[in-house]
Amino acid sequence: MTENEQQVAGLLLAAGGGRRLGGRPKALLEHRGRPLVEHAVSVLRAAGCGRVHVVLGAAAAAVRERAELGECVIVENPAWGEGMGSSLRVGLDSFAGTPARAVLVSLVDQPGIGAEAVRRVLGAYEDETSLASASYDGVRGHPVLLGSAHWAGIAATATGDQGARAYLKEYRDALTLVECGDVARPYDIDTAADLAHLE
Repeated sequence: MTENEQQVAGLLLAAGGGRRLGGRPKALLEHRGRPLVEHAVSVLRAAGCGRVHVVLGAAAAAVRERAELGECVIVENPAWGEGMGSSLRVGLDSFAGTPARAVLVSLVDQPGIGAEAVRRVLGAYEDETSLASASYDGVRGHPVLLGSAHWAGIAATATGDQGARAYLKEYRDALTLVECGDVARPYDIDTAADLAHLE
């Protein structure tokens, strides 16, 4: 494991209930014959994240039962219904006492973002003050790299479905954008029509 791989951990947000998908939890949607959450974890691992924490919420027991998450640290968010912000806060909290000096945050419902894009963003890590994001034709997207110096500030502003958006906007001068439009497609699986992206 390289030094970067020890210091940067993966954080997968997979708690959503799939409200616009008729209440089908996104973690359990099938992609290439396995639950989407497994695919997302394998992408983080392939990109070089040695430690991966997965935040579960909707149907957490079913996800634990059906998905093979190996050595991931499973973090349950009882307040997942409040939106992505609560999952991000719970996820960041779960790294207290670990060697992680930054986390690479990815979303379970973006299977068009593969290991190459994640690896590029991971490459922007320098130290605990690092702040980086994938961009697609210049537009900020996921994954995002959050150095530990920023975690408290992000947790204080992560509400509803906002996640780190407000914080990243405030600190945009410190944010490194890493263009990934040539290697990834940042669509979300949000509606029934989006299910066509799954294989």
